[in-house]
Order: sequence, then structure tokens, then C-alpha cells
Amino acid sequence: MKYNRCGRSGLLLPAISLGLWHSFGHNASPDLKRDLCRKAFDLGITHFDLANNYGPPPGSAEEAFGDILRTDFSGLRDRLIVSTKAGYHMWDGPYGEWGSRKYLIASLDQSLKRLGLDYVDIFYSHRFDPETPLEETMGALDFAVRSGRALYAGLSNYPPEATRLAGQILRALGTPCLIHQPRLNMLQREPLEQGVVEAAAHEGMGVIAFSPLAQGILTHKYLDGIPPGSRATHGRWFDKSQISPAHVARLRKLNEIARARGQTLAQMAIAWLLHDKRITAALMGASSVEQIEDAAGAAKNTAFSPEELRGIDVALA
Repeated sequence: MKYNRCGRSGLLLPAISLGLWHSFGHNASPDLKRDLCRKAFDLGITHFDLANNYGPPPGSAEEAFGDILRTDFSGLRDRLIVSTKAGYHMWDGPYGEWGSRKYLIASLDQSLKRLGLDYVDIFYSHRFDPETPLEETMGALDFAVRSGRALYAGLSNYPPEATRLAGQILRALGTPCLIHQPRLNMLQREPLEQGVVEAAAHEGMGVIAFSPLAQGILTHKYLDGIPPGSRATHGRWFDKSQISPAHVARLRKLNEIARARGQTLAQMAIAWLLHDKRITAALMGASSVEQIEDAAGAAKNTAFSPEELRGIDVALA
């Protein structure tokens, strides 16, 4: 596994990290969760990413990973990067979501209990809160670090201008923002086109792209349409319009480019992200160890010729 420096920090992150958004709640067996984490670690994936509301139900992913930390990963804490987030709805009432200091610190304390940890390595503000002063939200991240609950502060789903301001506020507080986590892949390029990646890089943040495979669309799975039992048939967050006949034709063109590179479509999709030196890591989810094994191979070849990049753009036009 290749490890990349995260922004202007001393922290190295694996080029591929494992996100526990899907397939890590009560909808998955304990054995599968253990197998996913063990395989990831064996392949050099040392970063495991969570959030307070991951499951289902909310909180169950942190509880499950906490069990793994106490058993399979016992004694390995200092060899791991564990991150969590708060920002989306977690409990009822006026203090259960968004970006207030009240919510963020209460949520982090709950996350630490579920994980069985004294601290997380990275604590994120999971989304920009337009109603709360940015100084308050960033002050809460600064407090999380200074109080020993987290080692680093991060942002997720922040627009460009808020990213710049957040970085400036945290730097002035003495807790530079480590990382930004936007949704970014070949099909969803808004963070690149709208300036989020550039803003993060300018402020010295690393960038870790979540949903690098567009929830499985950028894999072999949908090259022949929607297979039974796939996420497209039951996933709450899945956009089925991405699997129209026209989209499938584009995916097949991409797959031809990937095969010519000696990669699977999933490997090329991850490599496409990592060829941009501003991108520290791709944050993948998985429902099988085979998916992790396949994705890990992406880091072996992240170089693209100008012709390949043009071919990708033409295929998706």
C-alpha cells in the first residue's frame, strides 16, 4: 500500500481507506464486518472512517467497529487511523444535528463510548451549517483536539468559500484543519469543478474522496444493467437514473479503457482520483473482501497518459 502525506501535516494516510458507511450496521453479519476490516488491514489499509449516524441503525457501525478494536485489533490502536464525524441528524430535539458546539461535543463523547476509545485520530464536521457561525463550529473542532478527544480536525461536504474560511479560522486557533472529505468520482466532479479541492489544497488540507466508485456504479457490477440483489435494487441513497441504457454504454467505454490499462473499472476509477496529487486518498466502502482486494490494486498504477484522460472524458461526454 502506498501512503500519502495529508496536506501540510506530518500524517501519512493509505492511498485507499475503508469507509464503514454501508455494510456495517445490523444489516451485515459480525463475521462479514470482521473479515472486511481484517482484510483491509492485511493489505495495508490502516484508516477506518466512521460517522455517528452510520449503520443502520445510527451508531451501530461505531459499536461494531468498537467490538473489532477490542478483539481482532487488540493491541493495534497505535497502528490505526480512526475517524468519525458529526453533523447529520442523530437524535431528536434541537441539539441532535448540524454544527453547534453543544451537538458536536456531545456527539463526539457518544462516539468515543461506542468505539471504546479515549480519542479518535480525526474528528470531522460532517456538513456545513449555514445557521451556525462558522467560528462556533470550528471552535468546537479546536476544543475537541485541545481536550484530547481528537488528534486532528476535518471537514466534510463543505462548499469552497466555507472551506477557505474554516481553514483560516482553525489555523488562527492553532489547530490547522487536516483534511476535507467531499463526494468525488469520475461521474460526480463538482468538488473539482466548483473549487472545493483547490480551496482545500490552498489551505493546506489533504483531500480524501468518498464514494470513489459512485456507490458501485464504477465497477463491473452494472456493465449489463442492474443485477438482482445489488445496491441499486434496495439502496436508500442510490440514484437509479445512473444505470440508464445510455449510462451503461458509457460505463462499457470506460471499462474498455481500464482493460487496456490492465486494470478493472474499479481500479481505474480509484487511480483516476489518485493521479491528482491534491487527493490524499480514496475512501471506499465494501460489502465483500474481494472488493477490497480489487480496489487495493489501484494504487499500483495511478499514472495516466493524456490520451487516456481524454478518452475518459470523451466516454463520459
